[in-house]
Amino acid sequence: MNFDDYALSATIFAPLLGVLILLFTPQGNARAIKIIGFVFSVFVFVLSLYLFFRFDSENPSFQFQQYTVWISGLNIGYYVGIDGMALLLIVLTAFLTPLALLGTWNSVEHRLKEYTMMVLLLELGMVGVFAALDLFLFYVFWEAMLIPMYFIIGIWGGQDRVYAAVKFFLYTLFGSLLMLIAILGLGFFASTLQDGKFTTNLTTLYAVAQHLPLNLQLWMFSAFALSFAIKVPLFPLHTWLPDAHVQAPTAGSVILAGVLLKMGTYGFLRFCLPLFPEASLRLIPVLSVLAVIGIIYGALVAMVQTDIKKLVAYSSVSHLGFVVLGIFSMTEEGIQGAIIQMVNHGLSTGALFLLVGMIYDRTHTRAISDFGGVAKLMPVYAVFFLIISLSSIGLPGLNGFVGEFLVLVGAFKSAFLGSYAYAAFAGVGVILSAVYMLWMYQRVMLGPVREGSLYGGHKLSDISAREITALGVIVVFVVWIGVYPGTFLKKSAWTAKTVVTLMENVQRGFQPRYAERALHEDK
Repeated sequence: MNFDDYALSATIFAPLLGVLILLFTPQGNARAIKIIGFVFSVFVFVLSLYLFFRFDSENPSFQFQQYTVWISGLNIGYYVGIDGMALLLIVLTAFLTPLALLGTWNSVEHRLKEYTMMVLLLELGMVGVFAALDLFLFYVFWEAMLIPMYFIIGIWGGQDRVYAAVKFFLYTLFGSLLMLIAILGLGFFASTLQDGKFTTNLTTLYAVAQHLPLNLQLWMFSAFALSFAIKVPLFPLHTWLPDAHVQAPTAGSVILAGVLLKMGTYGFLRFCLPLFPEASLRLIPVLSVLAVIGIIYGALVAMVQTDIKKLVAYSSVSHLGFVVLGIFSMTEEGIQGAIIQMVNHGLSTGALFLLVGMIYDRTHTRAISDFGGVAKLMPVYAVFFLIISLSSIGLPGLNGFVGEFLVLVGAFKSAFLGSYAYAAFAGVGVILSAVYMLWMYQRVMLGPVREGSLYGGHKLSDISAREITALGVIVVFVVWIGVYPGTFLKKSAWTAKTVVTLMENVQRGFQPRYAERALHEDK
């Protein structure tokens, strides 16, 4: 038996083993519950590293594939496999989950066992989404992932947690149902072709897609894109995000920002572009304009926030706009920038939510006006906050710069966008991000200790060794990607190259005949 044949499935379902053990763990044994959750999340990360180091960057095909017939009458199978983009996002998911648990070790006391089980089930769903190569299986993981996040927000969230959880669930479910209709329509269309049959196998549907008439492509693209745009979230579908972030517990915010939002941008690259290439070309101006509006709007709204957590939430709207712009630049630089920016945003914003959670645990406030001079009381905390803030801004030498630079280069040289204006306006977003992040840092960390604040004359305890470990590991990767991004960029190079090749062929009026996998055709 070759472990490579089952390595991806082991990574997907390893959290389930932790859930089963937690079922038989006494509710009162808090220490055991925390250790079991953390150990199994670390185990998933170890498995993801195995995938990372075994992955062949020169092979354009999906790797670690596994196929098992699931519903034979409908040609639906358990079919998983990954390319470089999916690999990076799986590693990101497996990396952030144990850090979210470690960084919030003492934050949750109520129903701790159920909380830890929900986090592990959420991890299972997220990894499954990135690994699925059957559209029905993808939909199952996509919907299954909503359930634990709904409970994480609704049970362990803030004062308005139920409202935020329901809003998050309804927004996402609405888009998902439209996507399901499109999946069924695509499978039915496959059955209408000569010798065709209903199928949800993604690699087969890549070949079917070249026969789709433009009007059907536009409708199906819209159904998929709406679901993904809600998840990103793309302006003006972003209104669920601030409520979900502010009300979610810290670990929920870390995972929501770090991983869940990337499912939307992943969906554009994995499904919308290769399945509906002509529709994608027609709708480039619409999606790109919305991306640029999101970049500037998110930054401007973040600038006027009085709650640190809400400020970070709106910054996500701005940063994910860069990812969408990079995708629809249809250039290798832009798409590579979009993929690495997904990882960068997960690291930087995940760390920011951890930092906000750490100071909230000590002061029970997130209002910027309640702070001042925190750096004098918590110097180590202030150093980490500064590094991550500069990373979020895009300082050269840190990870954020790499993604934003590649996206802007791709947007400037894109023949598909046809205008420098997209990159120029997006560049304004970079300046605005420096304004709101540095202004927030100055008000919270610098100056005299604010008299009359919740901590007034009392000395706050600086972050513990456990918290330093959680943040320090993230900073290592923040610097690594900023100084030597090639380690990660080479993994996703084929994804970017072949998407661009496909779109250029479609623009010239020629669609290549797909082999086993149209998107990663052997050169």
